[in-house]
Amino acid sequence: MKKPTGRLDVVATPIGNLSDLGARAREVLAAADLIAAEDTRHTLALLNSIGVSKPLVSLHAHNEARRVPEVLAQLAAGALVALVSDAGTPLLSDPGFDLVRQAVAAGFVVRAIPGPSAITAALAVAGLPTERFCFEGFLPARVRERQSALAALAEETRTLVFFEAPHRIAQSLADLSAAFGAARAAVVTRELTKVHETIYRGTLGELAQRALAEENFQRGEITIVVHGAVRAHRSVDPQLLKRTVTLLLKELPPGKAAALAAQLTGVRRSEAYRIAMRIAHGAEVADGAC
Repeated sequence: MKKPTGRLDVVATPIGNLSDLGARAREVLAAADLIAAEDTRHTLALLNSIGVSKPLVSLHAHNEARRVPEVLAQLAAGALVALVSDAGTPLLSDPGFDLVRQAVAAGFVVRAIPGPSAITAALAVAGLPTERFCFEGFLPARVRERQSALAALAEETRTLVFFEAPHRIAQSLADLSAAFGAARAAVVTRELTKVHETIYRGTLGELAQRALAEENFQRGEITIVVHGAVRAHRSVDPQLLKRTVTLLLKELPPGKAAALAAQLTGVRRSEAYRIAMRIAHGAEVADGAC
């Protein structure tokens, strides 16, 4: 069987500032036989700015299912196809998933040409924890669905990233404040990398009020970054904790016994370890120990 020769390049494009288009992305766009674009008019303006003229085909949320076979046929003929969205990295709240999935299944080479992303840009300037985060895309437009989605995320300890439309930002911040608590720290970025880039910092309650009071708040491309929930430590019966640690010490060293006891009971590991060491040195006798 002849190995497929076409290649699909997933190309990140600027989220606002055209100077952010990388040298490799320029080379790929210039070498492509075909560019699959979310909005061909938007991509044409980008290509004109770098002096590149290439065949364009639209590939967006409403036509991707029927467009994919056409693009796959081009790949089968050996074409180099570049996939771009209007801004940022394709597939991240943008079209392209079906194309990439089917191209991979068909055996074509799929390459990432990394670059701008509103997600990582917002995280970089938010000043909130970035060790662990989750991207939730756009919140549901309908109020009940949005409130239900936020209720399910209220105890999420990772930093949360959302996109939001400007006409919904005030109501979404109010819903976030109600679901997560008005005191939860958050950042709203608007028009990142553009002339009117603005970063709003504060609590969800404060930001909800600013969104209502400041006209410019409800304009442009918006990304929300919210601090994760602080994990609450449960209160555990001291006698139950001592019995748990004592039983675990029969099979495990103090450190491992404390770690497992903490997982089982929800207390801090340091608390379980303190008890484990007292028991191990004979300073504590657990009630009910066998």
